Amino acid sequence: MKINKLKFVAFIVFIAFIMLSGCARKEIRNINSSGKNIICFGDSLTFGYGAKPGEDYPTALGQLLDIPVINAGVDGDTTIDALKRIKNDVLDKQPLLVIVEFGGNDFLSKVPKEETLKNIRAMIEQIQAQGGMVALVDFGAGMLLKEYHADFHKIATESQSIFIPNILSGILTSPSLKSDFIHPNGRGYKMIAGKIQATVTPYLKQNSALQRVDQK
Repeated sequence: MKINKLKFVAFIVFIAFIMLSGCARKEIRNINSSGKNIICFGDSLTFGYGAKPGEDYPTALGQLLDIPVINAGVDGDTTIDALKRIKNDVLDKQPLLVIVEFGGNDFLSKVPKEETLKNIRAMIEQIQAQGGMVALVDFGAGMLLKEYHADFHKIATESQSIFIPNILSGILTSPSLKSDFIHPNGRGYKMIAGKIQATVTPYLKQNSALQRVDQK
């Protein structure tokens, strides 16, 4: 009887361990980053195309986080263009966290998906080598461009980056949140900022706690 009780206890402990492991926050590379700036690095969705000045998602994100956020979005950029400006716009600006949002223009320009993924990996490697955390944005929505969703999720997992899925979900199907067929309006960008804020805040808090410990 005692053996059965021990087995039961061991089983309960094992199940609890599995459940806790599944709920645990994933480990992010450079979580102890000493960088100073949050940088949104992307294309028209980051730039704020279709909204009035100051209604872009990086501005809204800065208001939600109460931290200055740099908008390094350029309308029309592909991942090829992004790699050409990553040094000046990101690496030279003491990145704490870089929110990477690219791929839509690659798709529209018929850049091979393998090249897009290679360029995304190169961006992440360069940012992490500079000491910054990375959050990779999935530019799809539900079933739209789902093949990119799976690949972006894989890249985020392998590189220990934060993953922000389906950023346009709930926006593409809501005319009141869009300025055209694909781009959000001010309300839509606020919705994007809210999704990103909810995802990155736990990691920013963890980083702040680590920085306080280091300063003692």
